[in-house]
Amino acid sequence: MQTQVEELADSRVRLEVEVPSEDVRHAVDHAASDLAQALRIPGFRKGHVPMPVLVARVGRERLYSEAVESHIGGWFRNAAVRTGIRPIAQPEYGYDLPTSAEQSFRFTATVAVQQRPELPDWTQLEVPAIEPEVPEEAVEQALEGLRAAVAEVVPVEGRPAREGDTLVVDMVSPDGDARHDYVVELGVGRLIPELEAALVGMAAGETKEVGYEAPDQEAVTVAVTLKALRERVLPPLDDDLAREGSEFETLAELRDDIEGGLREQLEREADAVFRTAVADALVEASGAEPSEQLVRVRASALLRALAESLERRGVALDTYLALASQSPEQLEERLLEEARQSLARELVLEAAADKLALEVSDEEVEAVIREEAEAAEEDAAEAIAVLRQSGRFEQLREDLRMRGALDRVAAQVQRISPDLASARELLWTPEQEKAPGDTKLWTPGSKESA
Repeated sequence: MQTQVEELADSRVRLEVEVPSEDVRHAVDHAASDLAQALRIPGFRKGHVPMPVLVARVGRERLYSEAVESHIGGWFRNAAVRTGIRPIAQPEYGYDLPTSAEQSFRFTATVAVQQRPELPDWTQLEVPAIEPEVPEEAVEQALEGLRAAVAEVVPVEGRPAREGDTLVVDMVSPDGDARHDYVVELGVGRLIPELEAALVGMAAGETKEVGYEAPDQEAVTVAVTLKALRERVLPPLDDDLAREGSEFETLAELRDDIEGGLREQLEREADAVFRTAVADALVEASGAEPSEQLVRVRASALLRALAESLERRGVALDTYLALASQSPEQLEERLLEEARQSLARELVLEAAADKLALEVSDEEVEAVIREEAEAAEEDAAEAIAVLRQSGRFEQLREDLRMRGALDRVAAQVQRISPDLASARELLWTPEQEKAPGDTKLWTPGSKESA
């Protein structure tokens, strides 16, 4: 779609939009199908009325009016995303109905929009950046995990069971319900606490009566017999372990690989924290304030996303609130704050992208879609067509544009140590009276509540 933007007074704009003929034709066909389903015309099955007959029955003006009214909202949203405006009210449309489905269609939309913030010189912003260090304990823990994975399990004689042992047990209830030769590792929590506690200290061949309270609060007694007792024998921490449990020849090489992997993970996490801090520093320095209407629309979207996510996992929203010890009012307040913060970040990054004159081509957007479609084993061409039709193609373009802006800004701010940032926070300033913001990690395009 070709779109021109005219700025008006009082934070209003007028869009002049030209819809291509193929989109007009699609809208008319869609409207004709809907009208054919609703009409009963003698001699024709419902939904199978030829276009000339339909036009003769309902009139060309009604058909084109239905086509425009059912699609103009989507055309406007696509134009708004493409031009980078954020409407904060319903637009006022102006147009003449098309005279043919084979010609382009023009309309105007006048609407109040969110004001863009004025950005500071971000090269002067100081943002704390963590320089990650890999704890030696983390490397040792990974090595111990490898030792446990390749450990040999051998029979034990002459001592009772203890945590970490692998047991073979029989469990028989008074009503005859039984589990024989059940293999369990003590200490991993697969058995109820009463059974775990009873097995600790038992010897092979010993039987105990264990009582516990069932979920229905009925008292239950189970006869537990320890049939066999085994323990893990951990291999030495040496080059043989490296060769057996990895592709490396020496323990030193294995250590270096583990440390390198942990360092990469910590660096990714530290970079995500830093990028979020950069966006928040821009918000604070520019004083970006999203409109309350945009905030409430975004919060409603977050709530829908949360409810759908819970539904997919079979969890009711009321249950989630009870588990989280939250009231509906507290959830609403949290989502409003998340919405306000994410919108403020997007506003400053959109402004930064404008200032940097960043553009994202169709080819770049399609490359991202293809990569994601291939990873999900989906048809890339179909995915691109669906995203274009729904308007999400333009939203993805804007997400990539904001991400590029954040890359540039993050590379140009002044990185300081967290210790220096903390020391400066000890010096009181009026800004410290502001309420602290949400500290969750964030990237452009992340809309769903955690």
